[in-house]
Amino acid sequence: MTLDDFKKSVANDGSPPADLNGALKALWYDGKGDWERAHVMAQSAGNSEGDWVHAYLHRVEGDISNASYWYHRSGKPRYEGSLKAEWASIVDVLLG
Repeated sequence: MTLDDFKKSVANDGSPPADLNGALKALWYDGKGDWERAHVMAQSAGNSEGDWVHAYLHRVEGDISNASYWYHRSGKPRYEGSLKAEWASIVDVLLG
């Protein structure tokens, strides 16, 4: 799946593609505007990818200190660009 395919799946009605891992499902739900469900998915991922998405989601929320904790835990630097660009960047890396 490419970034464009992922974006198209978010734009369509329905559920996330079945082959997505927890971190990507979290980003899919965030793309749909369901921050709460995205947050639950990121928390339950149980790995550094989920921690990275968790950090992004707290940045979306505006809780920068909590986001900083999760960036540190994920091993990723805090992103300083736009939220839209960060979302696309994380999706692209995780689709890898």
